[in-house]
Amino acid sequence: MLAICGSLRRQSSNLAALQAASLLAPERMRITIFDGLPALPYFNPDLDGDDPRAPVRSFRNAVGQADALLICSPEYARGVAGVTKNALDWLVGSFEFPGKPVAVVNASQRATHADAALRLTLETMSAKLVDEASVTLPLLGRNLDAAGIAADPDIGPLLRRALNALADASLT
Repeated sequence: MLAICGSLRRQSSNLAALQAASLLAPERMRITIFDGLPALPYFNPDLDGDDPRAPVRSFRNAVGQADALLICSPEYARGVAGVTKNALDWLVGSFEFPGKPVAVVNASQRATHADAALRLTLETMSAKLVDEASVTLPLLGRNLDAAGIAADPDIGPLLRRALNALADASLT
């Protein structure tokens, strides 16, 4: 499974949530956090021909090889982070994404606008959005690292159930 973090911050709660997912993943699931989003150029249809730039090819290849995607992105100005939207824009014209099982992890209980917008974008792009695997983690103000998220008696089991649902969906 490929995890995509829509925040470039080193100490991002979104990244910590994905790292916690790696710790909690069921044995049948291996999570790889894609680290190439900073290298993606701004989306430009003129550059999206038969031979896109290497970072785009790398991203599309990683998405194509993944059984499922786990996306965690912050909300900025009541919308999806630009980094996340840019990455998704590079997948719109590709064959690797449609029908791919996708779960959305929201790392803030107050980030409702971006969560809704991200889900709408994913549905528009023909993702197989797995509702049972898409969860909101109440991380706002908690300052938890990956180990703290995984060990939390409320958040850890919630994330584990979501990952099991995503694993089940990727097998069908």
